[in-house]
Amino acid sequence: MSAFRFTKILSILFTPALINLSSAEINSIHIESQLDPNAIIITQVDIIFVYAQEFIDSFPATKTIWYSNQRQFIAAAGDRVDVRSVFIPQGFNSETISLPERGAQALKVFIFAEHDASTTAPVDVTDFNDVLVAIDEFGIVVTQRD
Repeated sequence: MSAFRFTKILSILFTPALINLSSAEINSIHIESQLDPNAIIITQVDIIFVYAQEFIDSFPATKTIWYSNQRQFIAAAGDRVDVRSVFIPQGFNSETISLPERGAQALKVFIFAEHDASTTAPVDVTDFNDVLVAIDEFGIVVTQRD
């Protein structure tokens, strides 16, 4: 076997492993509302676990695009995404989200919230360990939780 052919075989075998070595590192997602408990508002927060590159490439760029095409995107993606939708009443102290069993295998994890401005991009939390989503009067703030 020539050295060229052997090198080509090795590159075919190992290239898929090198394409994407990263996966989600999320251990927990915690959501809290910092708004007046007397307000009559409920905020939907969507956490989207994406397992296929093709859906990362075509992922909705804004909140408006996500919520107007959410059903079609989920139907097209099938088992290549998991979506956790949580409805948080204002003034609600906190909620810890149940993560999908295969969540650590996700290539990307994004968060959208209805309470944000229409042009808001998804928040990529793939590399976070413990996520805190705080809802305030201006939208959502997503940070690593202490």
